[in-house]
Amino acid sequence: MANPLSLLGEIHTAISIIPAVAGLYSFAKYRAIRPETSVGKVYLASLALSAISAFGLSSSGGFNAGHALAIIVLLVSAICLLLPKLSFLGRLIPYLRNLGFSFTYFLLWVPGINETLSRLPPAHPIGNGPDSPPVKAALLAWVVLFAAGSLAQAFIVSRRQARRAVG
Repeated sequence: MANPLSLLGEIHTAISIIPAVAGLYSFAKYRAIRPETSVGKVYLASLALSAISAFGLSSSGGFNAGHALAIIVLLVSAICLLLPKLSFLGRLIPYLRNLGFSFTYFLLWVPGINETLSRLPPAHPIGNGPDSPPVKAALLAWVVLFAAGSLAQAFIVSRRQARRAVG
């Protein structure tokens, strides 16, 4: 039987559903997470709350991989928001921004995949932590999906830039 979630774990999980849904909606509508849109703002605000709430979670009692992921998510989000001000990057900015925001979405799901497979179904969870084969397989599939999505986004940015250059 899996360990039950603490109250903070339940709150963190509820908060984390918001950027998961907002990010998915943004990808479906815009093919990217666009922070200037209302859904992009919801994504970033709830992602920040999710990352911050992760700092209160620790089954080992100290700093863990989830805390490191939260720090990376916050740093990458901040860098992506600053990228448009770095004009020396020129035409790379939209590529880097899409990749960065997609990376935050990817990282949002990494602990979620592990925790979900390690807790559900409650009587006999599918996995048993990040080293169990079902969790490793799911995370590998998630990496492949992230890579394919990032390549597709780069292609979309390239097409948009080509249209702007012509038109």
